[in-house]
Amino acid sequence: MNTNGHDAFMKTYKLLNSVGDTYSSETPGLLGGHRKLKIYGRLDCSSALSFIQKGHYVKYRVFFADEKTAISAGYRPCARCMKEAYQLWKSSHTIV
Repeated sequence: MNTNGHDAFMKTYKLLNSVGDTYSSETPGLLGGHRKLKIYGRLDCSSALSFIQKGHYVKYRVFFADEKTAISAGYRPCARCMKEAYQLWKSSHTIV
């Protein structure tokens, strides 16, 4: 144990904050995202997992503590795994 009473070898996770900067956390993110596409979604999203399996997504993979942080960082919901949130986002971003 270290001087703070924590295990010196505790796993840390890299997450994005509300302005898109990376920080270390002892708690894993609840949502994943794609840095270039600015999309966030569930960690079990079938679309993201299929791209990860093919090796296409991993380079740009990011993680968020929660949905509010992902939105604040400028990411939109995934249309596949977060259909309701995506529809709300889409209706509020429609150009007429």
